[in-house]
Amino acid sequence: MIAVVLGRFPDLLAAGLRAVLAEDDRIELLAADVPMDSLQAAVAELEPDLAVFDLAALRTPIEVNQLHEAHPETRLVLLADRATAAECNQLLAFGATAVIPKDTPKRDLLTSLSLAARGMHVMPGSAGGAPEPGPDLLSAREAEVLELIQRGRSNAQIAHELQLGLETVRTHARNIYRKLGVTGGRKELAAAPIVRGR
Repeated sequence: MIAVVLGRFPDLLAAGLRAVLAEDDRIELLAADVPMDSLQAAVAELEPDLAVFDLAALRTPIEVNQLHEAHPETRLVLLADRATAAECNQLLAFGATAVIPKDTPKRDLLTSLSLAARGMHVMPGSAGGAPEPGPDLLSAREAEVLELIQRGRSNAQIAHELQLGLETVRTHARNIYRKLGVTGGRKELAAAPIVRGR
């Protein structure tokens, strides 16, 4: 059996997901329509194998990491309208187990959930097009700057190592703080998972 907590999705998608999950006798739906701000409490109470939620519901990708850190035994599955391979890789680095397109055929969705429940990473290739509204994800260059910040490099050292101007590094750092919702500066970034650029 795979115990699942299902986050809040738009009505039609939510109904379709519940119907698909109900068809598989290996899946036990513990809770559905859980708002993002209540998901951590639901996971703590119900201890599901999988928490399946909408990428568009995230305010910041750090929410994925916080949920993963608080409940590492629960696999996190995000459903997305469109996500590039780089965005998927970043979400996996933050603790997601799978990033699955919302238009995935029923059989493939169930297979993906089964694989994710076993701890296997599942992600699509680049779907192309613009990503759906959701958290701002780091660019490849911002991910490189983040990694060097987390290694304790100063802005001047980062500028030298990446052959960038000092003001460019500062701009990237500001964008990183904003996108990750970091208010505690470099100390808070040191606690975040390292995300490597491509």
